[in-house]
Order: sequence, then C-alpha cells, then structure tokens
Amino acid sequence: MENIYNPYENVLKVMDEAVELGGLSTDMYEMIRHPQRELKVYLPIRMDDGSVKVFEGYRVQHSNIRGPFKGGIRFHQNTDLNEVKALATWMSLKCAVVNIPYGGAKGGITVDPSKLSKTELMRLTRRYTFAIESIIGPDKDIPAPDVNTNAQTMAWVLDTYSMLNGKPCPGVCTGKPLELGGSKGRPSATGRGVVISTKLILAEHGEKLEGTKIVIQGFGNVGANTARIAFHRGAVIVGLSDVSGAIRCKDGLDADEISKFVEEGHLLSEYESEGVEHISNDELLLTDCDVLIPAALENQITDKNAKDLKCRYIVEAANGPTTAEADSILKDRGIVLIPDIFANSGGVVVSYFEWVQNIQILTWSREQINKMLEDILTKAFADIKAVVAKQGCTWRMGAYIVALSRLITANEVKGLFP
Repeated sequence: MENIYNPYENVLKVMDEAVELGGLSTDMYEMIRHPQRELKVYLPIRMDDGSVKVFEGYRVQHSNIRGPFKGGIRFHQNTDLNEVKALATWMSLKCAVVNIPYGGAKGGITVDPSKLSKTELMRLTRRYTFAIESIIGPDKDIPAPDVNTNAQTMAWVLDTYSMLNGKPCPGVCTGKPLELGGSKGRPSATGRGVVISTKLILAEHGEKLEGTKIVIQGFGNVGANTARIAFHRGAVIVGLSDVSGAIRCKDGLDADEISKFVEEGHLLSEYESEGVEHISNDELLLTDCDVLIPAALENQITDKNAKDLKCRYIVEAANGPTTAEADSILKDRGIVLIPDIFANSGGVVVSYFEWVQNIQILTWSREQINKMLEDILTKAFADIKAVVAKQGCTWRMGAYIVALSRLITANEVKGLFP
C-alpha cells in the first residue's frame, strides 16, 4: 500500500535535519516541533436551497514567540488538520527567515468553493470568523488570504470581527480591499517576491532574469502575478498551468494576454494561440527550462519526477511543493532550489506593512512598499547565503537554519513559563 503524503511529517523531517546540521539547541527546538494550539470547528450554514450543511474548519497557531500569530485562510476540498499544521509551521519559519516580528498560524475550511454561491461563501466565512473570533485579533492572530480566498473574503472577516467587537478593527486581517485599509502592492506581493528571489539567485550565478526561460505551475494569484512581473522584466514564460491543464510555447507566452483571458472567466485549456500546445501538468513539470516555479499546492515535486526535471533552478512559489526525498535527488543532480519559506515570503512581508499601516493609521505609496519589500528580501537572501557558504549546504537547509536559530534564540531568551 502506497504511503499517503503527510505535509506535517515532511516539514518536521526537514527541520530535524536543519537543527542537526546547524548544531542548534534541541531543548528549545522541542517547543517549535509542536504547535501551541490546534482548533477544529464545525460550521453549520444555510444553503441557498434552504438546507443546512455543516463544514469543518481549522485554525492552527504554531508559534507566537517572535510576535502575533500570522497566516492565511484557505478554502479547499482536500484541506485537513495535517495540512494546516504544516502550513502554520512554515509560516513561523517564513516570518523568522525574513526577520519580521510575527509568529506562524494558518486556517482552512474543507470545502470546494467552486460549488458554493457567493452568498454561501459569505455565510461560511462569517460563521468561521465567529467560531475563531476569540483567538484572533490585531495583537493576537492576523489572518490573510490563501488558496481560494481573496480580498473579498478578508472584507467579510473584517466586518464580522468588527461587528462582534463593536468598533472598526482594520488590523485584524491583511490582504483586504484598499477601501477597507488594504495596502497598495499587497495583491501582487507574493508573486513579486518570487520574481525578486529568482533575480537574486540568478545574479548569484552571474545570470540575468532577462531572456531566462521560466515554467510556472499554477495560475492563481501567485502564479499569475509571478508570470506578469517576470514577463515585464524580460523573462520568457514557456509554460503555464491551472486546474484545467497546461500550455506550452517554446517562443514564449504573452502573460498579459493570458491573464486578461483568464480574468474574463476562461481556463487555460480554452486558450489558443500560434505555437501554443496543450499538455498535462505532469508534462509541464518536465518541460525544458531554466527556472521551474511551482505555484500550486504541496507535494508536486517528488521522488517520482525529480530525476526527470529539465530545469537548472527551482523557485518555490507554493508552500511545500517539494518533498524531502525529492530534495535529496535535486541536490545530487545539482539543481539549485530556493525554498518556499524565503521565495514566497513577499506576501507576508507586505501583509506586515499593511498591518503596520492599519495600527498606526498610515498609508504608504506602492513605490515605497515595493522598495521596502526588495530591501527585506535582499537582506534575508544575504543571511541565507552566509549560512550556505559556512555549512556547504543547500539553500533550503540554509534558510531553515536561519529561521530556526532565530526561533530557538527567542525561546532561550524568554525561557519557559512557569
């Protein structure tokens, strides 16, 4: 019987290896291996046809040792507790590696949002917010969008929480619409961070983004913004995919044209243009390119396909797209991988900017936000690079050692209570 992939076991395996390699304190590390709180809630809502349906929801708060919990909410039919625990753990590591004062959390509801109407999604979001209201807040736990959630979802979270507390509370979540205290640059921040990460690792090897052939798996918010920003900076996008399938063109795809096509309600399987071929997602991952950017879900690059990849770099836009077993294969093959906890951290960095603007009643320009984002990622990249050079390890191990050393040091300084 084939083993079922458990993302939480995968992240623990990688952390254990990083702690050993970095010679970090195992006593304080034990605190980081376990989430501080796991909440499961049942969410009854009235469907449009008058029936009542109950959904399962989760909120896992992994660590607030370095600041308030922070993490998105995803709506997906395969979401379960182990996935949310893994995502919360990755958030703690992500915030630590870019050195912003947040801890990690994550939320999710087991639901296929494509099968619910907008009013049903609103009721579900509001019910979920009501169920977790006691453990979230601007100084406790700040949710944000994730897979299949967006600014509209956050508007419902904000309104529900504010009504329950009797006052406007814009700092309770990030990724909100601009009209409700959202930040300029937030919708594209994760994709922008992925492009910055790609540019940094290419420069490390004496290469430029311009002319680089890129394949992007996933065309949601992160994948689409990554494609557009990289396209505008001269990269050649040779492959893209969404839930309907993948497209490929050796001469490059027009990311702006395809984004407009998708925004009009179409799927990539419907897109036709000269030189474009329709392929499977498995074929897309094996496309000949310089940089492969997985921007979909976890468990995409495994021991089954890692040996056949035809890229030189992997930049993880999704959370946990590569298994620990695949990491070993990629290392042996000399494929350079920039890990998720750094590569896709642009979203949480700009969420931090949004939160700061909310609690201090400020507004910053897009240009200022984009510059601060690049400055933070460039500094974090240098921190990881120093560990990679010292330890002779992969970039994933370097990033994990940086993150875990900060979390463990914070634990040591605070000590145990009581």
